[in-house]
Amino acid sequence: MPQKSTSSLRNKILKTVLAILAVFIGLYPLFYFLQDNFGLLGSKNSALLTSMLWSSSFYTHITAGGLALLFGWVQFNQRIRIANPAMHRNLGKLYLFLALCSSVSGSYLALHAEGGVIAVTGFLCLAIVWFTSTIIGYTSIVNGRVIRHQRFMVYSYAACFAAVTLRIWLPLLIFIYGDFIKAYVVVAWLCWIPNILVAYMLTRNMKNSGNEFV
Repeated sequence: MPQKSTSSLRNKILKTVLAILAVFIGLYPLFYFLQDNFGLLGSKNSALLTSMLWSSSFYTHITAGGLALLFGWVQFNQRIRIANPAMHRNLGKLYLFLALCSSVSGSYLALHAEGGVIAVTGFLCLAIVWFTSTIIGYTSIVNGRVIRHQRFMVYSYAACFAAVTLRIWLPLLIFIYGDFIKAYVVVAWLCWIPNILVAYMLTRNMKNSGNEFV
């Protein structure tokens, strides 16, 4: 098989896997509405669980974040962008709203993360990176800077995709450390920094070559 065909097949498989993970984890928040004390809620103290501000921030974060993850990957499909630019713009506006809601509420939740200042700082930095990259991506396209828009939206979705990588890393880290808190401290950084590095590798030549993400 020619090298180009092999590379194309590999890229298609990778995109398919990423899309499946995005859809699956995008729907994951449904379990929080269907089951009491599901997932991370089981590790929270009663004071947080009965706090209206914390609860509203939590459900805003997981709902908006899940939907952003669920729909966001479609924005990187070149065929859809070309065939239906109106859909791309409308989904982009929806993603913008969802990403900003989830990152802002996530920044408040980060302040109450288990694991002390290291975990708090990790999740807070993630929220800031997601919010900032999304805003820059949006203002770039408003000002007609297409390549800059594409680059920063890749960074934005890489931060959004931390919802997926967190759920991949956390069970592995719990197995390695045998302790949830130690694992949670590490995953507060590990769930998003490699994603941002991958985003950098994917976009570093965009300006010179004009290549798009997909």
